[in-house]
Amino acid sequence: MSADASHDCPPNRILIANRGEIALRVARTVRDLGGTSILPYTPEDLMSPAAEFVDEAYALPEGSGYTDAAAILDLAHRTGAEAIHPGYGFLAEDADFAQAVGDAGITWVGPSPSAMRTLGDKLSARAAAVAAGVDPVPGITDAVTDPESVVAFAAVHGYPVALKRTDGGGGRGITVLEDDAAVRATPAFDSAAGVGTLILEKFVTAARHVETQCARDAHGAFAVVSTRDCTLQRRNQKLLEEAPAPYLPDAVQERLHEASRRLLEAVDYVGVATCEFLLTPAGELWFLEVNPRLQVEHCVSEEVTGVDLVETQLRIAAGGRLGPVPAPRGHSLELRITCEDPAQGLTPSTGTITRLRWPAGPGIRIDSGVVEGDTVTPAFDPMLAKIVVTGADRDQAIRRARRALRETVVEGVTVCTSLHAHVLGREEFTRPDADSRLSVTTRWLEDAVLPDLAAPAVGTGAAAGEPLPDSHRTRSTYVVEINGHRLQVTVPDGILGGHSRRLGGGYPGGSHLAQQPLRGRGSGRGRSAASGSAQGGDPGAIAAPMQAIVTRICVSPGQRVRAGDLLVVLESMKMENYVHAPADATVADIPVSAGRTVSAGEILVRMRDIRDDSQPQQEA
Repeated sequence: MSADASHDCPPNRILIANRGEIALRVARTVRDLGGTSILPYTPEDLMSPAAEFVDEAYALPEGSGYTDAAAILDLAHRTGAEAIHPGYGFLAEDADFAQAVGDAGITWVGPSPSAMRTLGDKLSARAAAVAAGVDPVPGITDAVTDPESVVAFAAVHGYPVALKRTDGGGGRGITVLEDDAAVRATPAFDSAAGVGTLILEKFVTAARHVETQCARDAHGAFAVVSTRDCTLQRRNQKLLEEAPAPYLPDAVQERLHEASRRLLEAVDYVGVATCEFLLTPAGELWFLEVNPRLQVEHCVSEEVTGVDLVETQLRIAAGGRLGPVPAPRGHSLELRITCEDPAQGLTPSTGTITRLRWPAGPGIRIDSGVVEGDTVTPAFDPMLAKIVVTGADRDQAIRRARRALRETVVEGVTVCTSLHAHVLGREEFTRPDADSRLSVTTRWLEDAVLPDLAAPAVGTGAAAGEPLPDSHRTRSTYVVEINGHRLQVTVPDGILGGHSRRLGGGYPGGSHLAQQPLRGRGSGRGRSAASGSAQGGDPGAIAAPMQAIVTRICVSPGQRVRAGDLLVVLESMKMENYVHAPADATVADIPVSAGRTVSAGEILVRMRDIRDDSQPQQEA
């Protein structure tokens, strides 16, 4: 909340401490309100749409970035900013930064630092929920420091269970354990020692992820703007959201509203928030967390109510009243367009956007922070844009979303549009089940959908140690005319030759690199899309499947591992990716270290004494 909460009018000069589509989104509301938008930028964002749109844009000092709290605050002082809007990500959940902003006499567009501290830590958030009479996911509301505590909990509640870092978020810092042996073998306790606290929860394998978009002002007024469903996820990160949450019984909606009100009142929350829950097929409703900021998926709540949530944030931060909130009408879907390849288990993709066309027409809203010619790097979140589609009802919204995807063209990087198109054609998602419920769960995308889209493991790629390109395009679309009939033909890259040209433009050639022989193999225990890949003819060389930062090494030289054991944790585009052993083997060498940036194809682990019964035995 603001250090200057005496004004009912929103502040005039607003610094937006973010980048990309959310910076542009906030700047548009500031302009609607007649205010002045101020944007810090790094060199890669000099020509970004956000930097071009805002009223004032200033370079951050060399070597600093969007998480440099001191540089952001210094810029706010130098430019006379009256308020700082953090967007989401970066500093949006940094309670110390919020405190420093308030101490400097600048309005913080968000909740109080004390509320942020309570809700930002999973341990204290669980305790706050219990005190408010809201049931969290079954777990231990104390720090977990040893495997035997986990084993004892699982003896009562069963497996699987999840160890979660209290400072984690966005799917990071979560370790799912399936049995006693996995608990005793996990490196999670060692990894958290000295840098984080672990809590334990039952891992709910069959549930929907539902949430409420809430707002509460300093005068005590509270409202749920809309419910949302965010069940479609990969690696615990959302990919498709909708509002209102479909097929919810009235009694569940009432429980969601009441639980959300209790949570915000318990911490005297002032601002816009999202309360997240798991809903099981049996009707159990478990609290997950409160996000004390604007959410990526806020757009769908805006579309079904007409409420500008950024304007609401600014008004509440200035001490104003929440005011009336219209009841939702119609239905809205948000499709996150991310640089991830569905054929490779949503492995991140990088490169230069060579062609870009967004859809238009009735019911279509595009929130994007990129333009044709921009280069996508692993340094930031993989999301290029959000296609928000609204209709009079859910059926119409789905039909419009299918049309929007057919209009969308992104070339130069691989994006997830084929996944969205596939999902929107499956009845499990588009229709209720026999009990009038939405039958998909948070595991549906990874367990039932991605395997259908996976590319076959054929051929071999580069030799061991030879870096793969940071990005490769899986296909290109060409315009051809046959007997006066204009047609579009989509073919795999390289099929027409290394330097073929698409009509109306060119692209960097090169043949498509197929999935490597051992990638994705193993026992399947806790595997992700980034399972270890053997390079060339050397099955013992486990390479990075993407450019990324090594955040954790979970094995040591000489250690015997089984197929599916976790070897290395990588972080690319703000998401953790797990590299698992593709076969039973012994770790021979680890040529990388934690904190190092590796290129796609760079060797992470070398293995020896490999045993893979599904592969022909190598001759001595």
